[in-house]
Amino acid sequence: MKEKIKSWLLALLVFGSLVESYYLIYRLPGSDSAVMSESLYVKTDNMGPKQNVENLLYPERMVIHMGGDRHTLFYPGSAFYDLILNRIKGRGFESFQRRSVQDFDWNKIRRENSGIELSFGEGIPVTLLQRVMQLSPDSLFEGESINRIWIYNGKNDSKAHAVFFSTRGDIVYEAAKADLTVQDVQQHVDFGQNLTPYSVVNNNYYIPEIPLQLLEVELPIGMYTIEQMQSNLFFDAGSTRYIPEKDGSKIYTDSKRSLQVDEQNWMNYSDPAALPAGESTPATDALEAVDFVNEHGGWNGEYRLATAEEDRQDRSVAFQQYYGSYPIMSEPGLRYGVIHLELQQGTVSSYERSLIYMEEDKAVKTIVELPGGEELRTKISELKLALPIKDLTPAYLPGQKEDRLHLVPVWQITLSDGSVIVLN
Repeated sequence: MKEKIKSWLLALLVFGSLVESYYLIYRLPGSDSAVMSESLYVKTDNMGPKQNVENLLYPERMVIHMGGDRHTLFYPGSAFYDLILNRIKGRGFESFQRRSVQDFDWNKIRRENSGIELSFGEGIPVTLLQRVMQLSPDSLFEGESINRIWIYNGKNDSKAHAVFFSTRGDIVYEAAKADLTVQDVQQHVDFGQNLTPYSVVNNNYYIPEIPLQLLEVELPIGMYTIEQMQSNLFFDAGSTRYIPEKDGSKIYTDSKRSLQVDEQNWMNYSDPAALPAGESTPATDALEAVDFVNEHGGWNGEYRLATAEEDRQDRSVAFQQYYGSYPIMSEPGLRYGVIHLELQQGTVSSYERSLIYMEEDKAVKTIVELPGGEELRTKISELKLALPIKDLTPAYLPGQKEDRLHLVPVWQITLSDGSVIVLN
């Protein structure tokens, strides 16, 4: 009998020890482990799917030159844009020759030669461009960033020309070997026949000669919570403290990092103590920025790599949001439409984005017209601009009313100093 009692007591003690160990490790209530590595602290709440960088690398527009000073434009997502871009991606370019931009008469080439011009805005590093195009660059070309690619047929030439423009502005690289025939280029150019005609103004920007039809969109919105972002961005969200601000902003900090959310639901995450990653180039920083967004929320819509600018020791990487074929502007009245990151020596130190997201499946759409031709020229001249116009593009101006987002088509005017004006 005594032996049975001892056995039961021993079993009871073992069971009690196991229960106590369970409580010590998992600290109920809740299921947070008491022993965790830093990499296990972050529980990611997805704001959208992850993206490969290749899906974020595409031209902001495609200009088709048809000769005789005739032009038309294709924008992302349109049928001919996608068809031509996919064909160009499948062709090889090699044996790049470095030349001065002044070696070419670009205005004459624009007027007289048939060709395709791809515009990458502020530019894209060649090492990233290699991910979406078949390039064989030498070490000199590989270190460049490219903001335009111009593929054209020269008169009486038996082969097509492919020229890549450096963002420095004074240098171009021509591919001596391009896997495109004169017939290939002409076939692509012929897609632009009988479509909206555009005229070039001051050799800088294009005006459609007829009004453009776009969608005006009103759609419900949702909101990512501050708690979600804390869970995404802090190693231990439970250790943060709240600091109210007089301007209505909310600040949360764990003494090392801070998360600020303003009244427009624009968040700014700062990690000034982030450890340097080592190597830092425009390409590696852009890749790091994509990975950071993938791991801290994801992508709530269509985005394009807009810039990877360097400022002293910091680098700014921005991703522009699109609705359909056109960019969504970020305005002082409603900061929206862009994801912006700052990196120091290869490590993200600042992360900004809107907490608003669109519920696309419930959108109400109306076809509206943006002016073109003489009407548009008159409206631009009435602005009496002090600086030359660098670019003119259709865009969406966002506005929020309660729980709905309104996307209004506008003309976005970019001036020579980079400032932007809305022509509504």
